[in-house]
This record gives sequence, structure tokens and C-alpha cells, in this order.
Amino acid sequence: MGFHSGNWYSFIRYDEEQDQLKLSAGLLRRVADFANPYWRWVTLTLVTIIGISLLSLVPPLLIRNLIDVALPEKDVARLSLLALSMIAVPIVNGLLGVAQRYASSTVGEGLIFDLRSEIYAHLHRMSLRFYTHTRTGEMMSRLNNDVVGAQRAVTGTLVTIVSDSISLIATLAIMIALDWRLTLLSVIILPLFILPARRIGRVLRQVAREQMNLNARMNALMNETLNISGALLVKIFGRYDTEVGRFRERAADVRDIGIRQAFVGRGFFLALSLVSAIGAAMVFWLGGYLVIDDVFTVGTLVAFTAYLVNLYGPLMALTNARVDFATSMVSFERVFEVLDLPVEIQNRRNPVRIERAEGSVRFENVSFSYMEEEGAVAGLAEVQRFSWSGRGGTYVPPGKKSKDGKSEDGKENGEANGKRKAEERRWALKDLNFEIKAGQVVALVGPSGAGKSTITYLLPRLYDPTQGRVTLDGIDLRDIELESLAGQVGMVTQETFLFHDTVRNNLIYAKDDATPEQIEEAGRAAHIHEFIEQMPDGYDTLVGERGYRLSGGEKQRVAIARVILKDPKVLILDEATSHLDSRSEALIQNAMERVMKGRTSLVIAHRLSTIMGADWILVMDHGRLVEQGRHADLLAQGGLYWTLYETQFKAERRLAGQGEPTDRLRTASD
Repeated sequence: MGFHSGNWYSFIRYDEEQDQLKLSAGLLRRVADFANPYWRWVTLTLVTIIGISLLSLVPPLLIRNLIDVALPEKDVARLSLLALSMIAVPIVNGLLGVAQRYASSTVGEGLIFDLRSEIYAHLHRMSLRFYTHTRTGEMMSRLNNDVVGAQRAVTGTLVTIVSDSISLIATLAIMIALDWRLTLLSVIILPLFILPARRIGRVLRQVAREQMNLNARMNALMNETLNISGALLVKIFGRYDTEVGRFRERAADVRDIGIRQAFVGRGFFLALSLVSAIGAAMVFWLGGYLVIDDVFTVGTLVAFTAYLVNLYGPLMALTNARVDFATSMVSFERVFEVLDLPVEIQNRRNPVRIERAEGSVRFENVSFSYMEEEGAVAGLAEVQRFSWSGRGGTYVPPGKKSKDGKSEDGKENGEANGKRKAEERRWALKDLNFEIKAGQVVALVGPSGAGKSTITYLLPRLYDPTQGRVTLDGIDLRDIELESLAGQVGMVTQETFLFHDTVRNNLIYAKDDATPEQIEEAGRAAHIHEFIEQMPDGYDTLVGERGYRLSGGEKQRVAIARVILKDPKVLILDEATSHLDSRSEALIQNAMERVMKGRTSLVIAHRLSTIMGADWILVMDHGRLVEQGRHADLLAQGGLYWTLYETQFKAERRLAGQGEPTDRLRTASD
């Protein structure tokens, strides 16, 4: 792509079939919708632009009057007035410029705020599936680079187009008044401006989109490798040279596309400058001849020559205005691509709001696959170009039917759909049916990949079932208001996440109106209060990015304290004691026994002590519920649970000095 990759013509290649230059009315209307709240400031911007453009045309007339009137007539009063006017014009122009800058920046910064807020809110509405398919750096690029690019489209490109248009019209009017022949000669070369703009301008737009994509790839790599987890992984595996090499490769792509953009842009303006020089030379010659022939005065020629700058400057800019504006609209397109991504998990119309659930949970014929539904957009990498129609933009995902009966990749819809249907769906869960009664503690057991974590994702509605339904107190989760459901379900995930903030702020994330007493009570319940008190600033101590200043067990106890503070009716513990030593686990188990009382609890556990305390056990294998029951009954069946017990918990039982499992369990069950 860069200088080294081909001859000079590679810099201006353009596939017209692949990327047609369009300015859709739907796109423009949508941009206008975002600008509507700032119409007063937009109006002020336009008024100041008109004032600046008109005032900029005054100095050549002053010079003409000086040469043709004041000097020949030796009129000192007129000379003084003209001199004062030469001072007044830039002062007034400068004041108008300040007002115009303030108004346009108000619009621009307001647009940045609105677009960032819209994108941020929309991204948080996306399902967990979206985040598993999208790199964080790509999202950051949309929030930062593309939003700023969209702002420049309005406050930079649009302002320039309006200003140049007004200046061009006013300049032509004055030039015609001065001499129509020279004016005609000045504009007769206009076709020479248009010819180089058509092809090279399209290339510039394509390069702009490609540059944004390459920047997003570079940002994604930086985000992955420069956070604490990524940096730790690089150091552990000694991949410094590899990662530096990868970054240099992507940074080189960004460098090369920047060089290509500069090369094409400079070549384009070189051509336009040559054309304008030819036009100016023609005017000089004919104008000089007419002065010699006494057709008009020297002052008129000098003024006309000054107006050539005001003519060709805006003319050069406006020749490429459509290209510049369309190129700047690429940022808006990329922003709207994100805003138009379908939201997989969302509220239904008039959802049910639950103030305090009883806590009974039922899975009814539930099947689930992580493979996205047909036509759904999994992540930003899959986002393609817009097909604009009507008021807004409509994203046409791969495989979705288009107007010509073909999918976006050009395949017949029947062929694409048949292929998808023929493809065997990989089920993470299949035909699950079970019930958890209110207040029960249920343990999920099974080998790795059995579907245990997937079950815990469905209960807080991080995903929706592909088939069947999950209910809370007999209500389908899809009918419950999302915010209301989140208030009923508390979860301690397998990988504990803490913000780079104080312990206190990480805890009150669960309940922002929590009192200091409630915070300390939650800390004591999770057996982390004493440890926090010994830290340099107590509850106001920073935990570091992702909580890396704490050990794994300490982070998990903070996470448990956080969910205790939330006080949910349904608790989900995804291997919540996996990072704890025996002493810490004993403390947590004692605390959790009190916390789980009166709550419905679903616990993924690989430790015998956790399973023994459960009211009911669900045994999963390959996404199916193969066994369920009490501990002793499952062991007596001699099935998968017995196998897991004998293999997974054998060492634990030996360390604990337990006897034969069947004897002990029989005693425990009695």
C-alpha cells in the first residue's frame, strides 16, 4: 500500500464498482437531525460567514478607488478615509471571525458530546455476544477518531463550503460589474478544474475510509497489549519482539496510507494550481492589453487581479467540495454504522417491573447456541457499508436479502440460507428443563465445557435462549424490564473485575447510596474488612487497574462484598471461591451460608464443601442435564456425578481424612 509496494499509479487506483461516491439524502437528513438542537448557533455561524465573506471583497475596491480617484485627484481626505477603511475592515472581520469561531465550536463540541453519548449508550445496550466479537480498540476508535471526524465535517468542511460559495458568488458579481469579458475569460477554464477532481477526489474518499480502518486496527492492538493483563502476558511468554513487530507492521500501514493520502492530495492541488495559474496569466494578458487600449483603468485591472485570488481559491475548494464533504461524511457513516447495530437484548413494549422477586427460577425446554442468529451483527469487524433508504440508514448484514434478491456478498439468498440451514448448529445447551424453588441453593456440576457458565449467563439475561424460555416467578425473562431484572440478580463471575478506583467506590457500584456502616458490614460479611482496614488508606485505597494490587482471593472477597451490598434476591456464584486458599474459603463459606439464607442461589462449584451444602445438584455434560438430585442419591446412581466425585474430589477427600464416600454421605443425608 505504501511507496515501496508499487509504482506511482498505485496511489490513485480506484475501484468505482466497489466504492461509489454518494451523498445520500437519508444520510444528510440524519446528520441534520443531530444538528437541529443547535440551529441558533448554526444560524449565527452562517450570518458571520456571510459578513466575513462580503467584507473580504472590500479591500480590492478600496485599492481601485485609491489608484483611479484619490491619487490622480490628489484628494487627501479621500486618501485618509481609504486608509482608515483598510484598518476598519480587518478589525470588523476579526470580530466576526471570533463570533463565528465561538458559534461553530459550540456546534462542533455539542455534536461530539451528543454522538459520543449516543454511541456509548448504544454500546452498553449491546449483548455480551457483541463484546466477545469486538476488540476494545475498535470501539475506542469509533468513540474518538470517528466522532471527531464527524465534528470536523460540520464545523470545518461545511463551514468552508458555505463560506467559499458566498465568496464565489459575491466575487463573480463584482467582477462582472467591473468587466464581463475578463470575467468570462476567468471562468472559461472551469472544466479544467472538474476533470482532475472527479477521479482523484473519489480516491481521496476511499483512502480516508481505509485510513480509519487501519487506525482502528492499530488502536485495537495497543489496547490489547498495553493494558495490565496484556502486558503481563507479553512478559511471561517473552513476546516483546513479536508484539513490537506486530505494532510496527500496523503502524507502518497507518504511515503508508498517510503518505498515500498526502501524495494524492498534493498532486490534486498541484493540478488545480496549474489550471488557476493559466487562468490568471490569460487575464493578465487580456487585461493589460485593454488598459493599453484605454478600455478601462489601471485601478480596475489591479482590483480585478486581486479578485482572481478570491475567485480561484474558492473555485478550487468548491471543485472538490462534494468530494471533501463526502469524504468527511465517512466519519458520520462509521458512527451511524455503530448506532444502527441491532440490539439483541432489549426491553419489550410495556415490560413487567419487579420490585422484589420471590426467587423461583424455571428453565423450560431451553436450548442455546453461541452462533449468532442469521442476519445479526456480531461485532464491529463484521459491519459493512450502509444501504441508505428513507429517513435513516439501514444496515444490510451479510446474507440478508437485498433489493436484487442477493445477499451482500453477491450470493443468491436461497443458496446462502440453504448453506446456513445445512450447517450443523453447535449447541452450548440443549433441551434443559429444571426448576429452582425460591430460597434453594442449587449447585451446578460437570466437566469443563458442559454448559454451566452458559446457564448462569441466561439467568441475568446476558443472552436470550435460542429456543425455550427462562422464567423468574413464572414470568418470562424477556418480559421483565432489564433494569428491574438486574436489581433482582447478583453475580460473582469467575474472573473478578474491579475498576481502577478505591475499594469504597468499587463496593458502592452495587448500591450508590450505601452508608459507611453498610459498606463495612458487607466487608465483614465477606471477611475482607480487617484486610481493608490494614491498607494504607483503608476503604479509600486504590486497587489498581482491574484490581491488580490485590491478590486473587482478596479481589474475589471484595466482589462478594459488593454483591452482598447489592442485596439481590437471586445469587449466582460462578466458581466464586476458585482463587481462595483453604482458610479464606472456610471464611467465605461461613459468610455465604448466612448470605444465601432466604435467597435463591445458583452455584458453580468444583469443591466438595460447596456441593455438600447445596439443596439440589444439577449435573451437566455436553450442554445437557444428565442427572439431578441430592448428593447421596446421585452418588448411589453410579453415573457421571459418581465419576466426578471419585476423580475430581478424591484428593480433596484424602486431605480431609474422609472415609468411604457412601458411608459418609449416608450419615450426612440422615
